[in-house]
This record gives sequence, C-alpha cells and structure tokens, in this order.
Amino acid sequence: MTLKEIADKLVAGCREGQEKENLSVLYAADAVSVEAADTQGMGREVTGIDAIRGKHEWWESAFEVSEHSLEGPFLHGDDRFGVIFAVKGKEKATGQDFDMREVAIYHVANGKIVREEFFY
Repeated sequence: MTLKEIADKLVAGCREGQEKENLSVLYAADAVSVEAADTQGMGREVTGIDAIRGKHEWWESAFEVSEHSLEGPFLHGDDRFGVIFAVKGKEKATGQDFDMREVAIYHVANGKIVREEFFY
C-alpha cells in the first residue's frame, strides 16, 4: 500500500470503529507506539502488535467515549502522516469527564506503519 492508502485506511477505520481490526492490516509486526506520558504505569513506549492491541484494550476498559472526531490525514513526504484526534468522554473508574485533543504522527516503511507517536 502507498502512504496515502495507509493513511486513508487508518483514518476511515478510526471513524468506523475498526481501529483494532486495522492493526494486523496496517502495522508492521514490530511496530512501536510512543505516548507523550506514561499513563498506564508501563512506560511511554511499547513494541509489537500485541502490545499495541493491549493499549487499545486498556483504553476501551478504562474510558467511555461520548464524542470523537479526527482531522486528516496530513501527509508528510514519503514516509509520514499526521492525524489530529479529539475525544470527549468519561473515565469509568472515577466518572470524571474528560476532553482530550492529541496529534498522532505515523511513520511508514515497506507498506506498513512502523511507529506511531502521540502528542498532547
């Protein structure tokens, strides 16, 4: 897949709730995911599809999303694209509402996402 095809498929999957299903299609087996802060007590960086899938499962178990939107993709050269995410919801454990906005940068090599970085 081309950079644009990967970026478009990731964005469409996020809009349609297919994020986890897209992991095995769009991501390299040894992809790296880096958060802006250690929110889970496991460090900022994880490696591999299973670890990234675990981040998705943690998110779904910890938060209830009431609204979400995204902007992009914004292509950068031959190997990167960005997406802006906006999410409103509630933390399940505390009932605390949240309003979050973050930028994600995706690095692509050999037709797969090899690194994602989140900024907030």
